[in-house]
Amino acid sequence: MISKRHLEVLMHKILFLFGSVFVLSVLVFYVSRLAPGDPLVSYYGERAEKMSPEEREWAENKLGLNDSIHVQYIRWLQNAFQGDFGISYKYKMDVTEVIGGRIGNTLILGGIGFVLIFVLALALGILCAWQEDKLADRVICRIGTITSCIPEFWLSLAGILIFATALRWLPSSGAYSIGKENSLADRVWHLILPLSVVVLSHLWYYAYMIRNRLLEEVRAEYVLLARMKGLCRRQVLFGHCLRNAMPAYFSLMALSVPHVLGGTYIVETVFSYPGIGTLTYESARYQDYNLLMLLSLLTGMIVISCNMLAQAVSERIDPRLRMDDRRNYEEVDRI
Repeated sequence: MISKRHLEVLMHKILFLFGSVFVLSVLVFYVSRLAPGDPLVSYYGERAEKMSPEEREWAENKLGLNDSIHVQYIRWLQNAFQGDFGISYKYKMDVTEVIGGRIGNTLILGGIGFVLIFVLALALGILCAWQEDKLADRVICRIGTITSCIPEFWLSLAGILIFATALRWLPSSGAYSIGKENSLADRVWHLILPLSVVVLSHLWYYAYMIRNRLLEEVRAEYVLLARMKGLCRRQVLFGHCLRNAMPAYFSLMALSVPHVLGGTYIVETVFSYPGIGTLTYESARYQDYNLLMLLSLLTGMIVISCNMLAQAVSERIDPRLRMDDRRNYEEVDRI
């Protein structure tokens, strides 16, 4: 049964989530409309440049762009509460349908990349901690440091230049070849290069954190006691240190979702991969306001939710954080 205090904490977090999304919607709405550019070009193409003043006024009135910004926002907010987020100026269809056709590709690329990053990071972190200061540890640390310092867009361009242009081993763009949308092998073939960039650009950052966390555990006092009892290094590392480091590792996974998601967006844009990242870039470039609004809100909700999940995991791991959070709520209630 949920206690009154737990219910209050849950309500505070829900209110924080919706409050953050509301502030994000205001910022994105106003900044996008104050940015330079003509949204009519997105909707009408080159015809917008040849419109007379009367035709332009009629077109703006049709799209609801002739009102003041705050009136436009109130109208958008009212429609959003009814599930109507408007149409895409570029694609001439409901924005939910446009996103629905792309979000699956991002979930595949980002989801597989996320799993590979943390499985490989855990393996590399354990290997480096096991081989501390030995040749394997030093080589992996050097290579990992170099790859983690290379931006995703540069690594993507280098991959296209080498493997797609020079060697012609892999495709340079898209999620599948023309006419092979339902071919699993073709989709995997197009996924290799962008997935490799997503994994390589984030792998060592998390592997290094795991390595250091394990080494901190190895140097703890309880490890000295375990070694004195006759346990070997392997038994201590896997039986005690790794077990104590795993809760923090799970918290790190939740906190890293926005980091990996941002890298996935960049990779999608460079490889012209038909996902949410490419769609976000296009909507910002062509002033596709309605599409940009919904994409920003979805991304913002994912980031905020993952941060809240990471906080919940951390509180579960360390009860002291939960006690501090409870004291803060009590102080707010007294105020």
